[in-house]
Formats: sequence, C-alpha cells, structure tokens
Amino acid sequence: MANEKRSAAYAGTGGLDRRDFLRGAMAAAVAGTGIAAAGPARGQAEGARAPGREFLISGGHVLSMDRSVGDLPEGDVHVRDGAIVAVGRKLSVPGAQVIDARGMIVMPGFVDAHSHLWNAFLRGSVRGDDPLRGYFPTTNRAAPLCTPDDAFHSVRFGLMQELLSGVTCLNNFSHNTRSVAHADAEIRAALDVGARTRFSYGTPGRGERLDLAGVKATLANWGRADPRLRLGVNLQLPSPAVLKAGGSDETFVGEVRASRELGLPISLHYGDTAHGLVGLMDRSNLLGPDILMIHTQGYTAAERELMVKKQVHFSMSPAIEIPYSTVRNGYIQFAELEALGASLSLSVDASSALATGDFFTVMRALLWAHKQRADVDRKLEPRRIVEIATLGGAKALGMDDAIGSLSAGKQADIILVRKNDINMAPVIDPYYSLVYSGMPANVDTVMVGGRVLLRGGRHATLDVQEVADLAARAGSRMHERLEGIISNRKENLGDLNRKG
Repeated sequence: MANEKRSAAYAGTGGLDRRDFLRGAMAAAVAGTGIAAAGPARGQAEGARAPGREFLISGGHVLSMDRSVGDLPEGDVHVRDGAIVAVGRKLSVPGAQVIDARGMIVMPGFVDAHSHLWNAFLRGSVRGDDPLRGYFPTTNRAAPLCTPDDAFHSVRFGLMQELLSGVTCLNNFSHNTRSVAHADAEIRAALDVGARTRFSYGTPGRGERLDLAGVKATLANWGRADPRLRLGVNLQLPSPAVLKAGGSDETFVGEVRASRELGLPISLHYGDTAHGLVGLMDRSNLLGPDILMIHTQGYTAAERELMVKKQVHFSMSPAIEIPYSTVRNGYIQFAELEALGASLSLSVDASSALATGDFFTVMRALLWAHKQRADVDRKLEPRRIVEIATLGGAKALGMDDAIGSLSAGKQADIILVRKNDINMAPVIDPYYSLVYSGMPANVDTVMVGGRVLLRGGRHATLDVQEVADLAARAGSRMHERLEGIISNRKENLGDLNRKG
C-alpha cells in the first residue's frame, strides 16, 4: 500500500534507504558535530558554520542550572566531541575554537515535554475552539487522511519552529501513529532536523489500542540508531464510564505492563474525562517514575500526594490550558504540586492550536496562570520557571543524566540568547528578562550535542524556506480535503432536513 512505501519526498534523505540514512547521520555525529558533509544548506546565515571537535564558548552570562556550578556573569563553557568538559571562569583551552558569547546569555536548551508534531502543518486550518473548525474537530478529520509524507513534513516544520525559540529536546507525543511507516517518517524528520527527541509511539484514534507489534518493530529499527533519539509510548485511557465507576481496563493495564517490559516510558493525557485514572493505576500498581502525566488540572489532593509519592512526573501546557481547558478541567495546579516537591515540566502541546511553537510564551503563560490564583500565596520566581523549562523537562523525560544543565559530562545542548536586543536590554536579572521579555528573535545560537543547528537566529543545516514550503503545500492540500468533508456533511444535513 502507498502508506507503507518509503517516500522519496523525505528531504534530507536524498532517496536513501534507512541504513544509508543512518550511516550518514551517525557519520556526522561521530565526525564531531559538524554540518553534514554535503555542505551548508541554501539560505544558511553568513558565517553559520559548526564548530570543530573542541571549542570554547567564551565570556557569556552563563546560567548553568547546576547548583554546584551556579551562575557566571562572565563565564566559559568548554565543549569537546559534543559533550561539556568544563564550566568556569577564564578557562584556558589551547587550540580550541573560540565562540564569542559576550553580550549573550549562555544556558541549557529548553525541553518541551509534550508536543503533537504530526499536526503542526494544520496550523492554518485550526480555528481555536470553534465547534466546526477548532483543534479537535479538525485533527479528528485529518488524522485518518494523514500519510507518512504528511507526518514527515509536519514534524520537520514543527521542530524547526521550536528550535527558533531555543527548544533542543522534545517529547514527540505521536497520537496518530497509523503504521510503522508513520513512526519511521516522524523519526526520520527529527533526525533530519538534528533535535534531540523522545518519540512516543501512540494510537491512531480514540477507542483504538496500542499496536504492540508496531512498537516492537520501531524499537528494533530505531532503539540504538542515534544517541539523540529515545523511544516511548503514549496510551489511550480507559473509557470515562469505566473510570467513573471505579472499574478496571485489562487492556490498558496490559499495555502499561508490556511497555515497562520493553523499557519504554509512558506519556498519558489527563483531562475532564480521565477522573478515576489515578485510582485505577494505583490499584493495579501502575504508578511510577516512568509515567509522565500531562496536564495538571482536576486532581484531588489525595491523587496529587499519591502520584508525587510514587515519583510520577508532570507536564504543564499553560499556553494551551488557559484558553482551551481551564473551564472544563479547572486551574493549573502548579502551586499545589510545587508544595509537594513534584517533578514539573513545561510543554507546547500543539503548535497548530497555539498557532506558534514559541517556548517563551509557554513560560510566560505559567507565570500568568499562577498570578491569577488568588487562593494561593506561593511565589513563582522567574528563575524557577527557567529551571522547570530546562532541567525540569530533562527530569520528566528521564534525560537529566545527559541534558538540562551545563554540567561537565553532559551533552552540549546549549543556547545563546542576545541580551542587547531592543526588547531585552538592559538585562539586570537574566531570568527575569528571559521570562518577561524574551522571544524567539533573541535566540542567536542553538546547538544539540555540540552541533550548531541555529546561528545568528537562522537555521544552519536545513533550507528553512524549503521545509516551510513543503509543509505549507501539505497543509493546504489537507485543508482542501477537510473543507470538502465539511461541505459534504452540510449538504447531507440539508438533504435530511428537507426530507424531514
């Protein structure tokens, strides 16, 4: 079938089969972190070249997010072979290439703990929470029509948006994994962009359950393919009726246990139809540190305490939750979970619904949501927000051993943010400026594993216009099909009304 065929449109693969593609990707990583051997992409910023095997980021305002290192107003970061060697003041590294970071904030990249990249290309079709063309009706119509080609172009498009705002790692919550070919396409797209991701293999629609054979095939194909890639799953929840009645769902329980046997972490949505989920999982001994619970709304005090005790991680998507789900699900329970010492992270959720992949907006939205709470007295300082956006996300994805802070031995997932831009200057407290004033236009450099993906605010490895054009074409084609479905349904309804 067409959906099972490898797409020749996979930009960046050049029509290579999977083995050849991986050989090229791994060669680029082993070679030090340079741009692919084919040379710089069209539209690349002048001077946008990846540093060599060893370099020194010098003279920046370092926010290490490592309490043993602290913040260094004039600090250096030494990187070799894609990993951080040292963070300190006036480091001497003879022979290393120097990256001048004066006038910039140097910090770990942001970690988006939950994003649905498969539908990023629907941004032009989604109309907020409109009952006909809102996020859920639009994605529900588009999901069965989405091909592996569509998924590939959408994932590249969505990832490149988020890179612009300093996101270096993302949990791709793929809740439209219609086949192994779809999974392959989304993974290829992420590797093509160069970002660090966790691909969370999901189900193609409400009521459908996890394709365990597909998960195993994807794990066999990609489990050890690239150090930037990790795998996980996301699961459909038991029906609201079962949860409300306090019952169980042996299929769901089996999926959690099977995922654990494969060593795959689990992402779960929580919302107004999920009440009772925590109790079911506790009765079946399913709560644990491999669970990421997404959306911190609607929990009881007992549920919060139980999940924190079991070391469950949480992700908040405040820029989506404020306009979309506060009325249905209640306020964002940051204050309550923070008081318990919960593991907290931030996420974009769906850039198609948010109409942007801007992580600065996500950070500000958490601040706004918290300041609306007149019933709590817990303070939320900008430094804590940045910590949640970096190290918090790394912990939520089980990657804090490798990323989330500028610490010796960790991967060089680093961003440089300009302090002297018109909307930022003067920077007195960098945390305050990042949260209150920061925007993607201030992000100068983004690197993942020491490989520069963004330089001078421009993509350094891919032709951004080509990526945008291909995603826009796919999105426009899908939009026409969706509008046709809406028109046909209106016509059919009209016929029924006339007959009635």
